[in-house]
Amino acid sequence: MQIEYERGISNPGNLYRMKKLMARAEAGETLNIGFLGGSITQGCLASAPELCYAYRVFQWWEKTFPQAKFHYINAGIGGTTSHFGTARAESDLLSHKPDFVIIEFSVNDESTEFFRETYEGLVRRVWQDENEPAVMLVHNVYYNNGGNAQIMHGQIARHYQLPAVSMQSSIYPEVVAGRIPNREITEDDLHPNDKGHELVASVITYALDKIRMAQTDDEEPEFPAPLTQNCYEKAVRLDNRNYEPENYGFVKDTRVQEEVKDCFKNGWAAKEKGSSLTFTVQGSEIAVQFKRCVTQPAPVALAIVDHDEAHAVTLDANFDEDWGDSLTLTPVMVHGANGTHTVEVRLISGDETMPAAFELISVITSEK
Repeated sequence: MQIEYERGISNPGNLYRMKKLMARAEAGETLNIGFLGGSITQGCLASAPELCYAYRVFQWWEKTFPQAKFHYINAGIGGTTSHFGTARAESDLLSHKPDFVIIEFSVNDESTEFFRETYEGLVRRVWQDENEPAVMLVHNVYYNNGGNAQIMHGQIARHYQLPAVSMQSSIYPEVVAGRIPNREITEDDLHPNDKGHELVASVITYALDKIRMAQTDDEEPEFPAPLTQNCYEKAVRLDNRNYEPENYGFVKDTRVQEEVKDCFKNGWAAKEKGSSLTFTVQGSEIAVQFKRCVTQPAPVALAIVDHDEAHAVTLDANFDEDWGDSLTLTPVMVHGANGTHTVEVRLISGDETMPAAFELISVITSEK
């Protein structure tokens, strides 16, 4: 399978942090290699965890710098976007003090202004971490139509001078040309199989090898002003570990979350119509995160902001796909007034005979 790897470098970026990191690796330091993204980063459809693209890239660091010691951090969660990524960046990634971070959400985010803003918030949050990680952006692709959010995400890459690589401009053209049959690399035109993960990793490691060999006098770039309104950089996630809402009829989930992808825990559940949770929050952005179930029927709820029932948002826990339950994040206030707000989640259908409960996982808020 021949790939034009040079085309895969969608933005060369400023190499100051990358070269500094590689010098530390050459010196034999202990370094943390982190990945934050969706199901492809998590390793969906790889036959073993060590065959996913993220672990293959981690192995590139081990093989290229055998004198150093590396720790692997995989913070991929299937079906999640950069909106959720901003709220969990600290707990799932930055708390592990990564020295290198790949951010991968270009097939999870839609190609809209909203996700350009949430993606920028995530990039700014990671880049400004006290550990000063080197950051690379990865744009995966739908192999049946070439779709992704690279147009929006690429604007962020260029604005912050970050190295970025693209499967849309490297692997996908070979699929279109028929030189790579799509069923040899993906079963569903999105998630790579073992061979597909190997190809994705090869695009990334080609860029890393080129950076390693590059002669550059890049200096640390000045951190620019935001490109968007940047209302998501300070996102906060409220669940039952850090918040007690006004509760009528919901039961707290006390199960222990064992790993990052064990993501349907630490919330609240109810089946009875009329059950409600009310949060009082600060910010201008509010989103409700809940579980949509393949087990049906499940209750339906409303999210009501500041008692405005006329503009309530419907939260339907019934999920019609067949690949499994979905961790769904629904915005209920976007670019609202910055200040104190209430959000009530109230069941408008349901009873104890239903096979599935309405599970509210968290409320995510942010402010500019």
